[in-house]
Amino acid sequence: MDAPKLSCIVCGSKEFRFKAVLWDELVDDWQISSEERHYIDRQQGEQCVSCGSNLRSIALADAVRNVVSSDDMLTGYLSSPPAHELKILEINEAGSLHSWLKPLPGHVFAEYPEVDMHALPYDADCFDIVIHSDTLEHVENPVHALTECRRVLKRGGALCFTVPIIVGRMSRTRCGIKPSYHGDPTKNASDYLVHTEYGADAWTQLVQAGFSQIRIFTVEYPSAIAFAAIA
Repeated sequence: MDAPKLSCIVCGSKEFRFKAVLWDELVDDWQISSEERHYIDRQQGEQCVSCGSNLRSIALADAVRNVVSSDDMLTGYLSSPPAHELKILEINEAGSLHSWLKPLPGHVFAEYPEVDMHALPYDADCFDIVIHSDTLEHVENPVHALTECRRVLKRGGALCFTVPIIVGRMSRTRCGIKPSYHGDPTKNASDYLVHTEYGADAWTQLVQAGFSQIRIFTVEYPSAIAFAAIA
């Protein structure tokens, strides 16, 4: 039996294109195997032809749909009246979802370096959803940053996020290792510096940060994994 064709949870399209995104220096720094390189390339480089969402953004969209109890495509839900009642904090651009989130009246956008994830400049218990995508690995103290995300969430609110995960290994800090950068390999800017390489135990940081309910969403596993943690 043929596997079901991949669908974009953001817009509903079934047409995708692929372009490899990893470069050899990063592969060497992270000691990534050819199999791992293939699925990480898919996470970032396999995109919906219609809306431009990659697999990472699609997994994140699935997490958001789950916490708002919607079966609609994410674009459909975000245009509905219930979505306009939400207070959403987006920390850095959450991939393709940013363009759909920013028109919402309750949307707040926080971007590094103006906003530090270690000390979010918002009151406690004020957001329904906090969203970030492939940001946490660049934060020096990720557990503290996750604790800050939980602090600003309302009771029962949700943190939805992604980090790049190599599923066949455990997480490790890059402290004391040759510096490694994500993003444009020609621009080793401080906001691209990687502090944590995430593995199969990535979810444990959410427990350390005080979340007691954690949900995991996958797209074309192990290509794309997203988390939702309930405050």
